[in-house]
Amino acid sequence: MGNTLFIVWRESVEGILVVGILYAWLKAHPEGVRGMRYLWGGVAAGLGLAGLLALAMMGVYSSLDGDALDYFQLGMMLVAAGLITQMVFWMRKHGRTLKKELETGLERAAVEANWTGVAVIAALAVGRESAETVIFLYGTGMEQHGMAFAQFLGAAALGFALALVTFWLLANGGRYLSWKSFFRISETLLLLLAAGLLVGGVEKMIGLGWIPALIDPVWNSTFLLDDRASVGNLVATLTGYRAHPALTLVLVYTAYWALVLGWPRLRKQAA
Repeated sequence: MGNTLFIVWRESVEGILVVGILYAWLKAHPEGVRGMRYLWGGVAAGLGLAGLLALAMMGVYSSLDGDALDYFQLGMMLVAAGLITQMVFWMRKHGRTLKKELETGLERAAVEANWTGVAVIAALAVGRESAETVIFLYGTGMEQHGMAFAQFLGAAALGFALALVTFWLLANGGRYLSWKSFFRISETLLLLLAAGLLVGGVEKMIGLGWIPALIDPVWNSTFLLDDRASVGNLVATLTGYRAHPALTLVLVYTAYWALVLGWPRLRKQAA
């Protein structure tokens, strides 16, 4: 439940941010009144695309069984881990210029009287965030087989409500919460979640006999935090913690964080 709430919260804030930038620009310019209906049409289209993706994934899930289902679940966990990591780096690169890029696109649409461009911008922005949310939730869902649908809906609704509150706090000039702090904290949590998904995927590959466990287990920290208990299971899902991990998991986890922490430095050296 915790990761569902977190993912919906984080992705919703990002989507609301984009829509808020577009809405504020259109409202501040007299010619932007005509673009409002295109904005909301684009938002609806983006949500619709994400809904189609969710239906397609549910269709694939229901049509598979046995090994094929295991392979699909494994693939979704690894895809979700990769997308989360990629998204964090993308936001680090484009976050500062996102507002300017969106407003430039709106100015071009106003000059050319091509408000369809507003709908496209909104659809792509909302669709991207919504589609990522679907994939992330599906990937993390592989770790929460016992979660009831009602619990899922409750966590998603609470996550969206918290996103609205968070955006309000952020929109008040950083008086309560700054964008810099928000992105720094949420990026760290997202990377921990991606690491957890990666560990879960590697664990499945060990179980399928694709890769060796090497030493299993390396240690046993159940006395400190049991990953099968409620709190420990939440920490395990959100961070990749294992009370008695195989050496392969430890190596993969270490390599992931070495890459994540070292990548900015490698890019600077390459530039």
